[in-house]
Amino acid sequence: MNRPPACAPPCDRERLHPPITRCWSRAAPSPLSAGPEQSPSSCRVPSSRGPVMTIRNLTNRLGGFAYGGDYNPEQWDEPVWKEDDALMRRSRVNLATVGIFSWALLEPDEGRYDFAWLDAHIDRLHANGVAVDLATPTASPPPWFTLAHPDALPVTPDGTRLTHGSRDTYCLTAPAYRTAARRIASALAERYGEHPALALWHVHNEYGTLCYCDHTAAAFRGWLRTRHGSLDALNEAWGTAFWSQRYTSWEQVLPPRVTQWHKNPGQALDFHRFWSDEIVAAYCEQRDAIRAHSDRPVTTNLMLPAYQNVDLWALARELDVVTSDQYPSSPGLDAAADAAFHADRTRSLAGGHPWLLMEQGTSTVYDRDRVLAKEPGDILRHTLGHIARGSEGALFFQWRQSRAGAETWHSAMVPHAGPDSRIFREVAQVGEAVARLGELAGSTVTASVAVLHDADAWWALGVDGLPSADLDYHAALGRAHRALWDAGVTVDFAHPEHDLSRFPLVIAPALFLLSDGAAENLRRYVADGGTLLVQYASGYADDRMHARLGGYPAEPLREALGIRVEEYRPLR
Repeated sequence: MNRPPACAPPCDRERLHPPITRCWSRAAPSPLSAGPEQSPSSCRVPSSRGPVMTIRNLTNRLGGFAYGGDYNPEQWDEPVWKEDDALMRRSRVNLATVGIFSWALLEPDEGRYDFAWLDAHIDRLHANGVAVDLATPTASPPPWFTLAHPDALPVTPDGTRLTHGSRDTYCLTAPAYRTAARRIASALAERYGEHPALALWHVHNEYGTLCYCDHTAAAFRGWLRTRHGSLDALNEAWGTAFWSQRYTSWEQVLPPRVTQWHKNPGQALDFHRFWSDEIVAAYCEQRDAIRAHSDRPVTTNLMLPAYQNVDLWALARELDVVTSDQYPSSPGLDAAADAAFHADRTRSLAGGHPWLLMEQGTSTVYDRDRVLAKEPGDILRHTLGHIARGSEGALFFQWRQSRAGAETWHSAMVPHAGPDSRIFREVAQVGEAVARLGELAGSTVTASVAVLHDADAWWALGVDGLPSADLDYHAALGRAHRALWDAGVTVDFAHPEHDLSRFPLVIAPALFLLSDGAAENLRRYVADGGTLLVQYASGYADDRMHARLGGYPAEPLREALGIRVEEYRPLR
C-alpha cells in the first residue's frame, strides 16, 4: 500500500520540518535491538520482536488504529444520539471513551447505582460498530459525596479547604474517597467486564491533584517512617540542624504547607515522592478492583505538562497500555515541535512500544487565557505526527462540543456549528486517513539519541532557595528536544539509571539532583564509549537535596567529564 507521509495536505512544503515528514520503511531494526551504530534517521517500522501485546490485541480488535474520542451522551437527548451514530460511521470512529465524568449519574446516592442509561448507550455503540473505552468517573465526585464526607475535600497549602462545584475536588489520601473509588470501579467492572463492546478500561482522568489536609499529613508521616526508618534518619536527610527545624516526634512532621519563608528542600522533595506513590497506589487499587471481574486491558491517561506531580516512569510501569493527552499551547511549527516532544516522551514511557494518544483537541482548548484555533490541516498533521512517533491511533476530547458547563468553549469532533463545518469535515477526512494506515499497527520507532528525564530532578528544581529562579526543568527538556527535532533527529527519553548502551549520544539537561547510582551509570556509559552531553546546573545535589561537596558535578561524573566547577553564577 502507498503510505502517506506523516503530514497531509493541505501542506506548505516550506513550512514542514523533517520529523513531520518521516518516511515509512521496513528496513530498520526495532529499537530494542538497535545498537550504537544505528543511523540517526528514524522511520516508524514494523517490529519483529512484538510490542506490548495488550495494545496489539486492542488494534487487532479494532481492525487497525484507534480513532474516536470522549463520548458524553448524557449531555444530549435521543435525536442527537441518532445523529451521533450516523456521524460516527461517517467519520470512521471505532473507539469511544464513555463515563469519564458520570459519577453523579452512575451513583445518585451513596451505594445505589443506576446503570440503565449506560447499558443503553454501550449497547447502542456496540450495535453501531464502536468499541468502548469505559472510564471510572473518580476524577469528579458528585456533590452528595463531598457533603457526606467533607474531610475528603482537598486542602490547599495555605489551609483553605475547597468545595464541590468543579472537578478534581477530592483528597487522594482520604479513606472515604479511596473506598468510594474502589467501590464504583468494582461495580462497573462487575457489570461490564465481559461486555462485547468493551475494549479498554480507563481509570480516573489525568491524575495529579494535590492536597495538604490532615489525612495527607498522617499518610505522609507513615510514608516517611517507611522511607527513613527513624526520626534521626529523617532529621539527617532533611538537614534540620539548620533553622532549628529538628523533629523530636513524628506528630510534628507536616506536609510542606505555607510557612513564613523558604520551605525545607528535603521535606518538599520527599512530599513529591510521597504524593507520586499515592497516585500510583490509588490507580493500582482501581485497576486491581477491575481485574477481579474483567480481563480487558487497563490504563489511565497521563498528563505531560510543564509541572509534574507523579513520577511518570513509575505510573507507566503499571499500565497495560500507556496513554496520554496532548494540547499544544503554540501555533504552527511550535505546535508541531510540542507534539513531537510529547509523543517521544510518551513512547519512551512505554518502553519504546506502541502507545495511544488518548486526548487532543480539534481546535480551541478551554483553559487557556486566550484560546488558539487550529489552522486547516492541523488536525491531520498533529494526528499523523503522533502516529508516526508510535501512537496506535488518535482520540479527542470530546466527540460533541458541550453546549453548557465549564468546557463549553473547548473544541470537539462535532463543533457547535454541527457536521456542516470545517472541523467536522476535517475530522471525517482524518478518520479516513487513519483507517488507511491500519497495516502499520504494532510498528515501532527507532531513535539513536536519548535525553535524560528524571522526576526527582524535576522536583528538585521546584524547591525554594535555588541559585536562580530561571532554572526550569521542563523548559530544559524542551530545548534539548527542539534542537534535535530541528535537526531531523528522533529522540527517546530515558531515566539516568536506565541502560543507555544502545544510544551513541545521551544528553543530560539540568540534572541538578543526581543520585549516586545515576552518576555511576553515566560514568560507566562514557567509559564504554558513549558520548555524554551534560548541560548546566547538573550534579549539584544528591538525592536528599544535599549539596555535593568538593566541587560540581558529583563524582564520579566529574572525573568522566574532566571538569570541576567551584562556584555557580547565573548569566542573567
